[in-house]
Amino acid sequence: MDWIFILRSLYFFLPAYFANMAPSVAKRFRLAEFLAKPIDIGKQYKGSPFFGSHKTWRGIILGTIAGILVVWIQKILYEFPFFRYISFYNYQEVNIMFLGFLIGFGALLGDLFFSFLKRRKNIKPGASWVPFDQIGYILGPFLLVNLFFKSQRIDIYAWLWILIFSFFLHMIGNRVGFWLKVSDSKI
Repeated sequence: MDWIFILRSLYFFLPAYFANMAPSVAKRFRLAEFLAKPIDIGKQYKGSPFFGSHKTWRGIILGTIAGILVVWIQKILYEFPFFRYISFYNYQEVNIMFLGFLIGFGALLGDLFFSFLKRRKNIKPGASWVPFDQIGYILGPFLLVNLFFKSQRIDIYAWLWILIFSFFLHMIGNRVGFWLKVSDSKI
């Protein structure tokens, strides 16, 4: 097993991890309360909400910003040999705003898609839906980054490692978030 490749994969995906955590943190600390409005504005599809009241503009906007900020930090860290070594991209040459947007917004978009499917199955917000709760935020960045960075695609094996490790990291993160009263879900 190539631990450096796994480290590189997880380092690349840091913006998505932070984007995925941002909505819960923002809610916990009551940041940008004026954006705490449901994305689906209360509309329903076949008798149930599109996404639910817990999927807010605050989460989408602050999560996307978190993703962009993490890529910006990765650009700064790229000056150091270790971070240059573990980077898939040359952060000095890529459009970091666009990459951060694709990863951050993509993570939230993937989560939103599976939230829509959860509502169709009448699964309540916060209720566990393994493995989809743990992988939804991976599929969005996978699609968007591969779509817009065709000449600089990330190796499929990196995405597989991201999927495997993120499944467990998401579960651990939710437990820690639950204990810290930042998240409503243990799983």
